[in-house]
This record gives sequence, structure tokens and C-alpha cells, in this order.
Amino acid sequence: MRRTSIYIPIALATLTIAAGCKRKTADAADTVQQLVVGTENIAIARNGSVTNGPAISGSLDAELDATVRAQIAGSIVSTGAEVGQSVRKGQTLGRIDALGLQDAYLSAKSAVSSAEANAAVAQRNLQRSQTLLQAGAIAQRDLETAQTQASSAEAALEDAKARLATAQKNFDNTRISAPFDGIVSQKSVSAGDVVQPGAALFTIVDPSTMRLVAAVPSDQLSMLRVGTDVTFTVTGYAGQEFHGKVTRVSPSVDPTTRQVQIIVSIPNKGGTLISGLYADGRVSSRTQKGIVVPMAAVDTRMQRPAVATVKNGKVTRVDVSLGMRDPTAETVQITNGVSVGDTLLVGAAQGITPGTPVRVQPPPSDASTPKAGVATSGDTNSSGQ
Repeated sequence: MRRTSIYIPIALATLTIAAGCKRKTADAADTVQQLVVGTENIAIARNGSVTNGPAISGSLDAELDATVRAQIAGSIVSTGAEVGQSVRKGQTLGRIDALGLQDAYLSAKSAVSSAEANAAVAQRNLQRSQTLLQAGAIAQRDLETAQTQASSAEAALEDAKARLATAQKNFDNTRISAPFDGIVSQKSVSAGDVVQPGAALFTIVDPSTMRLVAAVPSDQLSMLRVGTDVTFTVTGYAGQEFHGKVTRVSPSVDPTTRQVQIIVSIPNKGGTLISGLYADGRVSSRTQKGIVVPMAAVDTRMQRPAVATVKNGKVTRVDVSLGMRDPTAETVQITNGVSVGDTLLVGAAQGITPGTPVRVQPPPSDASTPKAGVATSGDTNSSGQ
């Protein structure tokens, strides 16, 4: 009896240990079956819009700009505008030495006055001769002489007026003025510089309207038309989106690149955009609204496209119907099979077998913590239970 009483506790202890091991093994098996998916391997179905149209890029330029050039030779005596300064139409930007031209103008003006007086005298003599001829007091040749003198005086007057107009224009050209309201973008001269006709003096731009000159492949010409909306981003304005419209489409194709040039007009009343910035955009030929997901979330290898969703903690494969695609943004419209807010698997996570329990691991709070990917429970339970 004593020997039996010793064996019974040992047997009970052995059974207890075995039961505990079986329980831990079962818990471990359940844990291994659950996969952890990082946030970089999921996408949420959301309401949005899909745009289809050719991508464009290029540099921004002011739609209205002008280079003010010297019309006469001379020395710059003063400048009245600097780069970045706003100017009004007709405002003085600078002056060229006008001393010699002013004398020529005054001389031409005096010549006109003299010619006018001579023409008036010749006209009165002609009228007097006509009266005397009717009375028989003079011969016909005297009237003809008076007519010739009157014609010569009139021609001299016209010549004097032409010389005065030229002198006036040259004198006026000593004043350099703004051709329209805008901003001085470039100044090429300073007081004391000697310029020749045609020399660039100032560049004026009107920043209220910018334009983007771009090119698109000729096979996408059917997607272009005047008035089509354009959405684009600009270097230096991260996170901001700008809008414009196609205003011109070239009637010919570049024989080398087989591309068509287009011009996009961009309102810029606030003066936010400036010339020379690089823009990257999209012509919005067609836009559709609905449920939008990344293309990477859709499996198109089978006969019907499908997505892998996480529902009730398990992976489920669902057939879907696709709408319009946006190759540039890499998104696609889902017309059937997915609801707003559904969690979809992307990337390597799409290979998880349907029915497998999963849970989404939130992103790490510490930047030094490695990103979570698709892992087994062994990666997340290394400390054991």
C-alpha cells in the first residue's frame, strides 16, 4: 500500500504536465496561424475621382511679356524702375539724352510755322489772281504762276510737317515708357550707358496670367480640345494644386517627336506663380467619381479581377468590376464588389491564403522601429507566452 501511494501522486503530476504542454501547443498553433500585416500592405477603399488624360510638363511663362528696346542712339541719363517693381502703362522707365534731338525738334517746329505762313500767302495770291483774271486785269499766265507758287508752298508745308513728325518721334523716344501694366522682370541698363537702336533696356511681364507650353503624343490628340481643364503641380509649391485650361492646340505634328504642342492658360491674379518654374500636370479629358483604390490592390491575373479584403479578421477574396483607370495616379474605379471603408491587401500581402486570420499592425511610433511587413506570429511573439 505504501508503494502504491507513492506512484499515484507521480502519475497525477505527469498528467498535469502533459495537459499543460498540450494547452501551450494549441495556443501556439492558433497564434502561428494569424498573420500580422503592416499598414504599408493595406489600402482603404474611398470615395474619389479618376481622371483620364495625357500627362504634360514644361516651364511656366507669362502670357504677356515685352522687351522694351532703344529706338534711338544715345546716353542713358536716368532710370526710374528696378527689377520686381510694379509699373503702369505709360510710366517712365528711363530717359535717353535728348539735348540734340530737342534742338532738332524746335527747328522743325519753326520750319512748319514758316511754311504755313508762306502757304497762306501763296493761297491769298492765288485767290487774288483768280479774281483779277475774271475782271480781265491779268493774263492767264499770271494765274498759272500764282497756282504754281501755291502748290510749291503747300508741298513745302507738307515736307516741314513730315520733318516735324520725325523730330517729334525721335524726341519722344528719349523717354522710355512701359507698354502695359506689369512688373519689371529684367533691367539691362544703368545711367551713363550708351545704347544703340534695338538694344534691350527693360523686360516687362504681366503676371496676372501665366501659360504652360507643353507637348503630347499625337496618338492622344483625340483627347485634346480647346477649353479642356488641366490640373498640375509646380516645383517649389509642394502640396498645392493649380488649374488651367487648354487655349491653343497646334495644327501640326512635330515630324521628329511625333508630338503636338499645346498651350495652357493659367489664371494667376494673386501673383503666386512666377515665370521659369517647372510644372507637371494632367489634361483632364474625362473624370468619373466613385470608389477608388490603388491598381496594386486589384489582382487581374484571373479571368475576373479580384481583391483580397480583410473582413472579421480574416482574408477574403472578392471578385470586382472595374471602371475607369488613371495610369498616372495608378488608381482604378471599382464599380461593384467593394464598399467605402473596406480594407484591401496590396503588395506581398495579396498572396495570403483566403480564410487566414490576420490583424493590421499600426505604424511604429518611433522612427527607429523597423517597419512591419507580412510576418508570421513567430515575428511578433518572440518573447513567448
